[in-house]
Amino acid sequence: MRLVASALLLCLAGPVPAQPDVAPPPASRPAIEADVLEGSPDSGRIIGKGNVEVTDRGLLLTADELRYEIESDTITAAGNVVFTRGLTRLLADELVYLRRAESFTASQVRLGSPPFFAEGTSATGDREEIVVTDARVIYGEPGRWQPTVTAEKLVFSAGRRLRSENAQAGIGDLQFVPFPRFEQDLAAPFVAHVAFTGGFRRSLGAFVVAGLQVPVAPRVQLGGDLGLYSERGVMAGPSGEYANPLAPDRLRGHFRSGYIKDHGDRLTDLLGRRVPEDRAFAEWQHSQLLAENLTLSAQLNWWKDSEVLRDFLPDAFFPVQEPDTFVESVYQGPNYFLSAFARLQPNAFHSVQERLPEIRFDLLPFALGQGFYHHGQASAAVLQEDPPLDGPRLRSNRMDAYYALQRPFTPRPWFTFTPIAGGRVTHYASDEAGNYTRLLGEFGFDAALRASATFDYQNPRWKINGLRHLLTPRLSYRYIPEAESGQPHIPRIDRRSFATYLPPLGLGDIRHLDDLHGANTLRLSIDNLLQTRDDEAGSRDLVALNLANDFRFKRRPGERDVSDLHADLSLLPAPWLQVDLYQSVSPRSARLREFNSIVTIRDGTVWSLRLASNFLRNEIQDYAIDGRYRLNEVYEAVTRLHYDSRRRRFNEQTYGLAQNLGNTWLVTYTVSLYSGRRRESSFGFRIAVETVQF
Repeated sequence: MRLVASALLLCLAGPVPAQPDVAPPPASRPAIEADVLEGSPDSGRIIGKGNVEVTDRGLLLTADELRYEIESDTITAAGNVVFTRGLTRLLADELVYLRRAESFTASQVRLGSPPFFAEGTSATGDREEIVVTDARVIYGEPGRWQPTVTAEKLVFSAGRRLRSENAQAGIGDLQFVPFPRFEQDLAAPFVAHVAFTGGFRRSLGAFVVAGLQVPVAPRVQLGGDLGLYSERGVMAGPSGEYANPLAPDRLRGHFRSGYIKDHGDRLTDLLGRRVPEDRAFAEWQHSQLLAENLTLSAQLNWWKDSEVLRDFLPDAFFPVQEPDTFVESVYQGPNYFLSAFARLQPNAFHSVQERLPEIRFDLLPFALGQGFYHHGQASAAVLQEDPPLDGPRLRSNRMDAYYALQRPFTPRPWFTFTPIAGGRVTHYASDEAGNYTRLLGEFGFDAALRASATFDYQNPRWKINGLRHLLTPRLSYRYIPEAESGQPHIPRIDRRSFATYLPPLGLGDIRHLDDLHGANTLRLSIDNLLQTRDDEAGSRDLVALNLANDFRFKRRPGERDVSDLHADLSLLPAPWLQVDLYQSVSPRSARLREFNSIVTIRDGTVWSLRLASNFLRNEIQDYAIDGRYRLNEVYEAVTRLHYDSRRRRFNEQTYGLAQNLGNTWLVTYTVSLYSGRRRESSFGFRIAVETVQF
């Protein structure tokens, strides 16, 4: 039988029956419920036994037994104690609560604020913080694979922070990483970076690579990477991440590094030189909002030799094989940008168009009145290029300005015609070529037709609720005469690079400013978009098809009067299917020059398949397959195949198994077979450990 009582409730000395007509206790006393209540306010003590529950000023306390001393205003609870206040929930064997100070002491405690769980031999606390003795902190549900931290004392600020000194970090019952100070924002990830890779490659031997970063201050994680290679030696270096603790979007960055004294077969670098024994790299990325409209971003990539990342960190090397190093600050005005940009050449084996620095002003399109708009840009740059081999060292001081006027006409809502006139003046000063000033003019127009149609088509299977077709033919023309004038006086630093897409058409958009050629070009493009209604976003794209090609009335050597026809196609008929295609075809011979495709199919979390192809006539013809299949809640099969059709070989075959450990770690076991790579082994075995949720 349960009873309701308060400190003012008159109770008998022994067990009492329920009193349904007793008035509720006043707010100055705790409300106590129990199967059995003993004592009274006159005796100065109330004792509760069996399913005890106390509610008091936002506090909820449950236990097997309870003793309330009225004079000292102290509650003592024992047996399966659960203490809940705000976001904090504490479990203990015994707890003493001082109501006047709103503080407590407890023994054999467990507490947490998701996703953190802590336990200790004893604890003391108040509304501000809880101090746990002989503490152990676990990220997520307790388990042998969970990240843990142990410390003699742990300060737990409910809902805000964890901090301690002389702590040890590790996994499960094994704590092997000491650090003098531990501090964790409960809203931030517990560990910024945990990674482990092990395996075998003939060029490296057996290897183990581990990376760890731990929180040392609010939003600051420091640590390092350590790699052991039986055929090469030891590579080690510090790493870290940082951010503004109050506003991470205003300041953030990360860095990593490594050094090894390589005693293996190092082969040669990009330039055919012997790779040195001392090998190292350093990487750093930084972004910051300096003021409301002022940003700063920086990136550093220093490699002591061209092959250091390829040999030891191939996953980081192959996506970006010629990294960039720069610093840029941008101020955003009401309708303009003012920027300072510097690009540097820290690596002696890559050719870099350096800017030391470049100051630039960009005026966005702005209404002048009478329907006219103007836009432009101006820059001053110190340019330099020092080729790694015996090429000439180029340097020039360049000042450049571009200005254009345009006047849109819209005689019909579906038709827009915009004449454009612009000019560009560029001044070069160099020791080799002397001073030279180039004046260029630009004339042309942009025209667009807009048409649309709707269709009452329904398909519940594909979630199609009506169709809307948007058709936009575009016609653009640019005439830029005598753009190649003065080439003997211009150091060719910003020059054309290889690209298969149509280049920018306007004079103000051209980036290869030191390698210009006259243009008299008409560009025809057609944009198609097919949409359906969507309950959340309003509309959803189903098909996007864009076509474009150029008609050249003035051609460079080797160019045809009609360019290839370029087509981009994207199909998104359902969340589980996505198709992206790009191709360029000669309109004269219908000969395919380039074709790239990616087809992705997903079946929820059960399996996914990605099919890709790349074709460039006389250069590339390869195919790739990436697949994943979920075997059960723990294991997933993975595969990657890369086939080179021109050489009739598999450049890569990877087969593996992914294992989920405690919803915290993802362990991937893979076997790889390679063909055609100069430096890599033909066989590799790898075990990689990655974090899933922190």
